[in-house]
Amino acid sequence: MTKNTSKAKLPVQQLAILAVARFAEPLAYTSVWPYLPEMIRGFGVKRDQVAKWAGVTSSVFSVCQSITAVPWGRASDRFGRKPVLILGLLSTMICFIVWGMSTSLAMAITVRAIMGGGNGNVGIIRTMVAEMVTEKELQPRAFSIMPLVWSLGSVVGPAFGGFFAQPAKQFPNVFGNIELFKKFPYLLPNLLATIFFLISAASATFFLRETLADKKEHKDWGLLVGERLTRLFRRKPQLISQRRRSFVDGEATAPLVPSIVAPKKAATPKKESTGMAEVFSYQTTINLISYTFLAFHSVAYDQNITVFLDYPVIPRTPENTKFPFYFTGGFGLSSGNIGTLFTIYGVTCGLIQFLIYPPLVNRYGVLNCFKVV
Repeated sequence: MTKNTSKAKLPVQQLAILAVARFAEPLAYTSVWPYLPEMIRGFGVKRDQVAKWAGVTSSVFSVCQSITAVPWGRASDRFGRKPVLILGLLSTMICFIVWGMSTSLAMAITVRAIMGGGNGNVGIIRTMVAEMVTEKELQPRAFSIMPLVWSLGSVVGPAFGGFFAQPAKQFPNVFGNIELFKKFPYLLPNLLATIFFLISAASATFFLRETLADKKEHKDWGLLVGERLTRLFRRKPQLISQRRRSFVDGEATAPLVPSIVAPKKAATPKKESTGMAEVFSYQTTINLISYTFLAFHSVAYDQNITVFLDYPVIPRTPENTKFPFYFTGGFGLSSGNIGTLFTIYGVTCGLIQFLIYPPLVNRYGVLNCFKVV
């Protein structure tokens, strides 16, 4: 047992593909923060109503995502993890482009809702990691990759949104004469992110393996094409006369009726569906409640801080200031400066996640660290 355990290794390539797909979530969610208040004001919303509608626009993403999480999970149980994962990436990519072309508040909220509801990859990716890495001693390392990816996405997302929003205004020498970016000032960061979504969807299509037990043995044409592409780009290509047989050759020369009937595999007994009462046990419920409050605080802070940073500076007077809970005005920062601050924030979170958190967990345990947070 010890010998086999020591030889167990993480499926690095497959986890890397999942990490790239997971990266899409924070990219889509956080890239709008630096310019969202400006965008909402551009729709004709009064300044004192910007915070409310910014909260609504951001919250519909998470609300719709949570509502559709279970249906997406059931779809992945039926059709496989991989196709549902790819569908979620493509859905987010399309919505991302349409979001950048929003011309009204109603359109922006609707697109944001569809973007959240059309992607259930958060739970699916976690399930794939669990199915991909079955060794208990390797699972902590495998699962720790995804939070690190979230932190990285929290760095890149605001950077995209802040640096490339309103390009005709920020970079007039480069984009000043392009009418598309004058008409849609928040389209460029979404177009740049689309390149990443295409890479993510392509890598998942051609190189990601299905992890659902019922679908593992099914032919995956995406993988077959990926293997063919891999052979084409090898450093030492084989001679045509000595090339390996491709899947096309196999399909063309395979007999219609096999000469020897292969023994049938024993049918795998179907697992009984788990009832909701078993899922929502006492420990699970406590964990969900705790995480809900933690996420509520974190997201509320991230959303409100953007409005606070964007709000113009107002001179302080005794009438408009009663510390610590009543004050007016903000910092009056541009979307580019807000993006820079969020980038620094994301880098700091990533360093803590990667360098400080693991030693603390090893010494004090996960539960104690969670209590402190």
